[in-house]
Amino acid sequence: MKKKIRLTKIFSFMMVIIAVVALAGCNSKTNEKSDKGTSNFSNITIDTKFGEVKIDKKPKRIVALGWGDAETALALGVEPVGASDWLAFGGEGVGPWLKGAYKTAPTILGTMELDYEKIASLEPDLILDVRSSGDQKRYKRLSEIATTVGVPEGGDGYLTTYQQQVQIIAKALNKEEKGEKLLKDIDVAFENARKAYPQFAGKNVAVGAYTSEGWGAYVTGDARADFMTNLGFTNKKEIEKQAKGAFYIPVADENLELLDADLTVVIPIWVDKKEITGNTLYQKLPSVADGRAVIIDGEYANAFSTGTAPAMIWAIKQLPPLFDKALGSGE
Repeated sequence: MKKKIRLTKIFSFMMVIIAVVALAGCNSKTNEKSDKGTSNFSNITIDTKFGEVKIDKKPKRIVALGWGDAETALALGVEPVGASDWLAFGGEGVGPWLKGAYKTAPTILGTMELDYEKIASLEPDLILDVRSSGDQKRYKRLSEIATTVGVPEGGDGYLTTYQQQVQIIAKALNKEEKGEKLLKDIDVAFENARKAYPQFAGKNVAVGAYTSEGWGAYVTGDARADFMTNLGFTNKKEIEKQAKGAFYIPVADENLELLDADLTVVIPIWVDKKEITGNTLYQKLPSVADGRAVIIDGEYANAFSTGTAPAMIWAIKQLPPLFDKALGSGE
């Protein structure tokens, strides 16, 4: 009888052990599923302007230097340890659409002029420079510090589209499913805006800027021009003809009529808005005289200019009513 009791106890103990092992196995599988693809980093290859970039392990310390690269990484759920603040937001270097996204604030780095020693001191294992100048010397210096993902194959001069930026960064971070969802969210937001404002279709637009150096205009491939075409507008053909591969063209005072269109949108860059509204040549533009012009500044201008997925989703909600009112259909 005693022997039978001992056997029963041993059997019960063994069943507990088996149950614990089974649970551990289930948890292991669950963890593997929740971090799907973590073990596949050795298979990640990204085509860039500077050739193939291979990522052979999961990056833990990421530095994001390209225009909006940090915001894109954040939108994918990854916090860079260092980031460039291209629009001088201050603080954590991101717009209000990503307020509170960081648990740990990043070290803020330079933009066009980089402090390579400061970058190296952060001990990154991956550097993102996806929407940048595409300068080979810059890429070479960064690659000496850590694996660097630069502009896409065939890309150059800040012409990386938001789709390319999301796709490349998502692939580099092994977050491709999240990247696809992010792009889908943008597509849906633009589609809803086009449905809400069908009057934008067929209207041409000139997207300009005024700086201390004078006037300029944006062309297809720039986030601002692309934002408008995604709403249904057509970027003015006369501006496009002068692009010659650039994302921005200077506009001389004597040629300011180039900014006249069905809708004229102007951004003040490091100048007061009054320097535009008080400009005699600007006032004489037919679109301005008719009230078909919008000056975008402050947070609106930052969202419009950043051109990242989270900034665009925020801007799609804010800006179309302003354009609609300027065209006269919102009265």
